[in-house]
Amino acid sequence: MADYEDLDYNKPISPAVWKKMAPFIGPQKPNIIRCAALMLSAAAIDVVLPLLLGYAIKHNIEPRSSQGMWRLLGAAVSLVFIQGINVRFFVAYGIRTEVGIVRAIRNAVFFHLQKLSLDYYNKTPVGYMMARTHSDTGKIGELVAWGIIDFSWSAFYCIGVIISMFLVHWRLAVIVCATIPPLAILTWFFQQRILRVNRILRRLNSKMTGAMNEGITGARTVKVLVAEDQSLLEYEAITGEYRRHANHMARLRAIFIPLVLFIGSLATAAVLGYGGYEIVFLGADLAVLAIFLQYAGGFFDPIQNIANILTDFVSTQANVERVSGLLEQVPGIQDSDTVIEKYGDAFQPKRENWEPIRGDVEFQDVSFRYPDGGDYVLEHFNLRVEAGSYVAIVGETGAGKSTLVNLVCRFFEPTAGRLLIDGRDYRERSQLWLHSALGYVLQSPHLFTGTIRENIRYGRLDAADQDVERAAEIVHAGKIIAKLEKGYDTEVGEGGDRLSTGEKQLISFARAVLADPRIFILDEATSSVDTEMEMLLQHAISRLLEGRTSFVIAHRLSTIRGADTILVVHDGRIIERGAHSELMAARGRYYDLYTRQFEEEAEQRVLS
Repeated sequence: MADYEDLDYNKPISPAVWKKMAPFIGPQKPNIIRCAALMLSAAAIDVVLPLLLGYAIKHNIEPRSSQGMWRLLGAAVSLVFIQGINVRFFVAYGIRTEVGIVRAIRNAVFFHLQKLSLDYYNKTPVGYMMARTHSDTGKIGELVAWGIIDFSWSAFYCIGVIISMFLVHWRLAVIVCATIPPLAILTWFFQQRILRVNRILRRLNSKMTGAMNEGITGARTVKVLVAEDQSLLEYEAITGEYRRHANHMARLRAIFIPLVLFIGSLATAAVLGYGGYEIVFLGADLAVLAIFLQYAGGFFDPIQNIANILTDFVSTQANVERVSGLLEQVPGIQDSDTVIEKYGDAFQPKRENWEPIRGDVEFQDVSFRYPDGGDYVLEHFNLRVEAGSYVAIVGETGAGKSTLVNLVCRFFEPTAGRLLIDGRDYRERSQLWLHSALGYVLQSPHLFTGTIRENIRYGRLDAADQDVERAAEIVHAGKIIAKLEKGYDTEVGEGGDRLSTGEKQLISFARAVLADPRIFILDEATSSVDTEMEMLLQHAISRLLEGRTSFVIAHRLSTIRGADTILVVHDGRIIERGAHSELMAARGRYYDLYTRQFEEEAEQRVLS
């Protein structure tokens, strides 16, 4: 499987990358501020509690006095109660923040995916897009929400402890604070290495998602080919590489965290040693040592927490890079600002400015090659198709038949020359204006999860039930649908896998009829069905093509004899064009294809 990830694993931490998440984090600012305020309150209470212990030692335990004990207990219980309230609310606000950020990013990613052109989908595996949409966005939301909460508490607590320690005993405070520079050096040393490994893990996670997606969607093919072992070996190779790098990550953390704990333990030992010395030899206050032992013991948890958060921040930058990289993908086909201003875009169309489409299509000196380079697929191609004409495109598999219809549909644009719709370059109008007038039936049509009725209604979302059923009757799908257990309310399954290929085709035809397009595209729509179903589909096609400009990529040449123009494609070029009778009389490539196919069909009829 090819790699589609950034392979520069040594890039430094970049605040500029995180700024790209500001539009998604900004709306959660009120919740983040509330969390920070609650963390300030929680940290203040955690700082005060050891001081209460020191007060109790000095005024109650050492002198063995109960004076003021109840007030002290009341203060302690009140602080604990307030702390419980802090925890209850920061958990609620933290969840709201995480869910809000994740939802905003996922909506933005999905919205942007709708805007991207087909060339992006052609070159990018589904697994990579799924990993970015779900796994990466979840990681970002989790870090921002809970990372800010943990960091706020840790930072406020550390500041409060440092101030309190210097107020209580500056020499012991210096001992504790002397550990901060080593911790900073350790964090800096490990964070770059952890970031590099995490970027690799994110790439491998995408590969695993992609491999799993292929394994599930291609399960039938794998079983038919008895390729289970090969499929398993390929997946195990990816998971093995993931395990190796995950173990490397674990080793880095296994070294980093104990070093932090070791430094903290040294500080605690130093406080205990020097504090004990002052108590024994200088008569210092035992309460001071108790306070410092509390602070020293608890001081390194937030320091370690800050280090972990910084490490997570470094690691999650890889997720941010991946998500922002997807959001920054530029669609291969874009409308100009002038066009958008007049006609709107796919999500805010200005339909009142749309001119009605008649269906005239004209190629004017069109040359085309795919964006990834290579030779020209079309060169100086000219063709005029009058509205309502029927154009058939034939040729061997891989000859380039789909290129022409992809250009008509503006899934790609001419590299040179112009393509006119109703006498105007179609780049002067919006993509949605054209796509709303197209009907496209594929060889393997895609059905969405839901009922048959819902899938047909995708042709026109505001259609009534009667319109849906009328469209199905037009393409002779009504009787077949009526035989199903729940009729139009039958669930089609994921991708339509509960229906046969022919049934899916009929539903896709009904969907096209409901859309009532002016330009119709058929891409070998009858090549994968049996003879009986093909007859039904041919009747449906004849109804669909009436009065519409039609481009039909044909597999069985006997079905296109009535075409106004037949284009013969070979090695990506148009080598013949004309009506059926003209091409047969010319005895060229079309004649060879037609006679060969006729002979093969005759032999099959004899054998059957």
